[in-house]
Amino acid sequence: MRQITTIMGELLRILPRYEFEKLEKQHRSNHYTKYYTGWQQLVTLLFAQIAGHDSLRAIQTSLGVHSNKWYHLGLEDIKRSTLSDAMKNRPYEIYEGLFYKLLDKCRSHTPNHRFEFTNPLYSMDATVINLCLSMFPWAKYRQLKGAIKLHYLYDHRGSLPSFIVMTDGKKSDIRVAKSEAKLDLHLLPDSIISVDRAYIDFEWLYRLDQRKVWFVTRAKTSMQYRIVGQHQPIDHPLVTRDDEIELIVEKTRKKYPKPFRLVCYTHPETKKIYTFITNNMKLPASTIAAIYKSRWQIELFFKWIKQNLKIKSFLGTSRNAVLSQIWVAMCYYLLLSYIKFQTKYSYSLQVLTRMIASVIMEQRLLIDILSLTERSLKKVRDPVSQLSLF
Repeated sequence: MRQITTIMGELLRILPRYEFEKLEKQHRSNHYTKYYTGWQQLVTLLFAQIAGHDSLRAIQTSLGVHSNKWYHLGLEDIKRSTLSDAMKNRPYEIYEGLFYKLLDKCRSHTPNHRFEFTNPLYSMDATVINLCLSMFPWAKYRQLKGAIKLHYLYDHRGSLPSFIVMTDGKKSDIRVAKSEAKLDLHLLPDSIISVDRAYIDFEWLYRLDQRKVWFVTRAKTSMQYRIVGQHQPIDHPLVTRDDEIELIVEKTRKKYPKPFRLVCYTHPETKKIYTFITNNMKLPASTIAAIYKSRWQIELFFKWIKQNLKIKSFLGTSRNAVLSQIWVAMCYYLLLSYIKFQTKYSYSLQVLTRMIASVIMEQRLLIDILSLTERSLKKVRDPVSQLSLF
């Protein structure tokens, strides 16, 4: 019979601990460590993410209440000073590596995107996290502001981030797209990527075209072109144009010498006309518009992680501390996604987050709470013995 641990212990079972220990050895993260290993720091940060704690004192106090349940978590002790030193000195790369190991585990269970075509579909965008410049001087963004920027390649198959790049707030989106080798590894031939106008760089778009990667983006109003011919007869009432065009400015034409496609689509409610450009000549014009519309999913993803994960207030002020906390937060997002995929959980990730947070140190199986609602959650709580008066 399987021994029942806490919900926290159930979550830790999902993590590939053997791979994590290999990462610890690779980065020598436990060098000169007496007892507080990288695994114990991971348990502490994951608990802080789930419980919503944003201070070292709150983490120490809350975990100390459940000290009789530490054995199943691999946790020995927790002190504020020890955690503070670990956040500053233990390399964040071990948690970055864990994220990609866990991502590989999630991909084997992810559902497909909602489109009829089978091409892998991605969106790329970035979001800014504001920081106090006086506390985070390494993250200078403007004269009086600090910030870091998180660049995501969002996979619509499973709503997962395929990779994350963290830069200073001043680095432009297109510079990351042009220089990041991880992007080339994920965008295989026949993949489709949708981006906004911040990524329009015809040299980069032509590089995608040469690699047989299809792009969809909105056209800039300043783009100068001429019509080569109509791509195909229009058979959709909301599509007003579907033309083949080529650039006419000599400088930009050298960067993208081939013709590509321009699609104009009218929004059914606002009647606003949107103009898209793409190098895909096979999909219907309405599908091209729907692909760009699906790019809004990455904006909802940004909104979700900022509202439900602790990535706006940090436990340390060093760059290593900030990145460690962000990578652990993204690992927790993958844990939630993995549970939802595996169990066919019918409610949203937000409901699942609240359910787990409310019973995180209860001695129950994780599967016990997935069939319950927020109202019936009290059934799985540990009974509290009443005090007797003598």
